[in-house]
Amino acid sequence: MKNVIDVLAERGFLDQMTHEELRDRASHPIKVYVGFDPTADSLHLGNLVSIMGLAWFQKFGHTPVAILGGATGLIGDPSGKSVERNLLDEKTLQHNVRCLEKFFKKVLHFPKGPKPLILNNFDWLGKMSLVDFLRDVGKHFRIGPMMAKEMVRSRLEAEEGMSFTEFSYQLLQAYDFYYLNKEYGVTLQMGGSDQWGNITAGTEFNRKLGGDTLYGLTFPLLTRSDGKKFGKTEEGAIWLSEDKLSPYQFYQYLVRVPDADVIKLLKMLTFLDMEEIRRIEAGMHVPNSAQKRLAEEVTRFVHGEEGLQIALKVTLEMAPGSEATLSGARLKELANDMPSMELLLSDVVGQKFVDVAVKVGLVPSKSEGSKLIKNGGAYLNNERINDPAYLFSVNDLIDHSFLLLSAGKKKRFLIKIAKK
Repeated sequence: MKNVIDVLAERGFLDQMTHEELRDRASHPIKVYVGFDPTADSLHLGNLVSIMGLAWFQKFGHTPVAILGGATGLIGDPSGKSVERNLLDEKTLQHNVRCLEKFFKKVLHFPKGPKPLILNNFDWLGKMSLVDFLRDVGKHFRIGPMMAKEMVRSRLEAEEGMSFTEFSYQLLQAYDFYYLNKEYGVTLQMGGSDQWGNITAGTEFNRKLGGDTLYGLTFPLLTRSDGKKFGKTEEGAIWLSEDKLSPYQFYQYLVRVPDADVIKLLKMLTFLDMEEIRRIEAGMHVPNSAQKRLAEEVTRFVHGEEGLQIALKVTLEMAPGSEATLSGARLKELANDMPSMELLLSDVVGQKFVDVAVKVGLVPSKSEGSKLIKNGGAYLNNERINDPAYLFSVNDLIDHSFLLLSAGKKKRFLIKIAKK
């Protein structure tokens, strides 16, 4: 069987490693951790690389450790940020921690693999006094190396600069690594490439205290072929929680991934073996075939088989040109699983399709809406609209309550008529 490090390297996961000997160390069971600051009550698609990293280690018999930053989340990690984060209050943070804990228990549940360890760093950092922290931790750090770290230099060169609060973050994360090694035997920390400075601060801190060799590994950030981050859209983040983004919407985002990016995502966000991925790549002459497989695999991992079946069912029934009968009862049932908005009857009846499409965000402008109609990509209740001047009438309403608008075969929007 391959070493987990070799598998990750083949799939494009490896950015940097602190020690080449980690490959040999990983041939025996170890404990590996990734930290997640609970800045929201859900993680997003960009976090999925680190989650998959933990899951791969788990599949190879290693214990995954997810650290929820109940303490560090109160400070705010400056890594990869051009401005300081807004500080969250403790009540909000505790709520976020509970939500993330529930999520990790679901996605890191494998019948045969070691059980995940999910911890909150407030449990140890919250007990330390400022004086104890400065005396026992701070004295082992030198300002020069701290200032030289990329995450610090980039912020100091920015107009806003960096607060002492943010500057101290790397000490907190370094202490986390030391504490986890001492109390739980954790020897490897992983994270995105922007975490390299924080991770190496921990390995160096442990060395200064005479501890065992600790290892670090970073993943490349999840970016598209055009350089932008995956998981960010005009509508907002692609959340992993179904309370913030339905399985259908999550599935649809992945189905729309460009051809230039889909194979990379199949390697990094699924457990499909490389031979199968190469077969999928060879079959990409069939439009959207690779994207559908990506969407199915990732939706199943994040939302489970039930969530995937919901996404597939809604996709089938809402497909433009579909012969599925649209009823008010069915659309009401599906309203939570797709983008929707409530409008007054007067906002719709007598208004142009193009104007309403812009209002709800289906298209960015009237000119784009007219172009969509002329190109045959505009649909109302699964039937094509051919007239750029088309006006809605009461006869268009399904059960006097709903309108289903579509731009192409992938972007749909449900309008609900508000009851006075």
